Amino acid sequence: MASQDWFEKDFYKTLGVSPDADGAEIKKAYRKLARANHPDQHPGDEAAEQRFKEIGEAYQVLSDAEQRKEYDAVRQMAAGGARFTAGAGGPGGGAGGFEDLFSAFGGSGGGQRVRFGGPGGQQVGGEDLEDILRMFGGGGFGGGQAGFGPRPGGPRHAAPQRGQDLEAEVTVDLRQALEGDKVTVRQADGGTTTIKVPAGVKDGQRIRLRGKGHPSPDGGPTGDLMITVHVRPHGLYRREGDDLVMELPVTFAEAALGAVVAVPTWDGQSVKVKVAPGTPSGRRLRLRGRGVPTKGGAGDLLAEVHVAVPTDLTDAQREAVEALQAADDTNPRADLAARARA
Repeated sequence: MASQDWFEKDFYKTLGVSPDADGAEIKKAYRKLARANHPDQHPGDEAAEQRFKEIGEAYQVLSDAEQRKEYDAVRQMAAGGARFTAGAGGPGGGAGGFEDLFSAFGGSGGGQRVRFGGPGGQQVGGEDLEDILRMFGGGGFGGGQAGFGPRPGGPRHAAPQRGQDLEAEVTVDLRQALEGDKVTVRQADGGTTTIKVPAGVKDGQRIRLRGKGHPSPDGGPTGDLMITVHVRPHGLYRREGDDLVMELPVTFAEAALGAVVAVPTWDGQSVKVKVAPGTPSGRRLRLRGRGVPTKGGAGDLLAEVHVAVPTDLTDAQREAVEALQAADDTNPRADLAARARA
């Protein structure tokens, strides 16, 4: 349903898109601006919070095809882009501007007055503004002329519209994403709600809360709340599907001779893992069931071996390494030239 301030607000300018931008461009612009102006990023900044609400309002209108069509029509009317001709018996003849549309329902002839902002939406006399707009082609004004004669069959009422969906974002840390947790979400309209993030949620995953969006303007079903979850990068673990990958530093001696080392898991435990003699850097040691929890079981933890090269050697260590070098006559680069020519 149209709003009186639509005549004054430029939602395209608010989102920084052109009036012919498609839905993908509008969504991309909204997400970028909403993230940059989110109150969590600017605590205590009332200007940023107001800007966040304006961005949400603009997106709510432009992302809905019907509301955008109505908004464009109203804006065109306010700019003088539509012209109308009164029908037979109407108030005067010839082309008129935006004022002529409403004078037909409440001009100097003692008719009803134009009233905005009443319960249930905007009213023109006893008529719903949306019904009046439909008289001119479903709310779209292409600059043509239209008559004010009665509609065949009397007034027609559209089926109740579903309320618009609300968009929101929330950021959690890795442990919250893996275990699941209750978090507070700030919505684009400034409201907040508490949700349960499911265990194993992925970065960028969207959660739908049915019936938590905007109410219908005319008694239809309430829209949904769509929440995009972001997972903060972790200092040790990174996710690959349902597996977690971590770097496992070992000494040269442990990699060469073999060892049993402790590997920390994301849930605070520690698991012993065997490093086989001669293990090179980059080899992954698999700890089954220590990865991302899922309904069908947990993924694995992959410990990627990285041989730590010492930077400060004692005299004894240096002598030992030199002795190893003297005893080792292998050349790991012997086949590089042949492989380069192949």
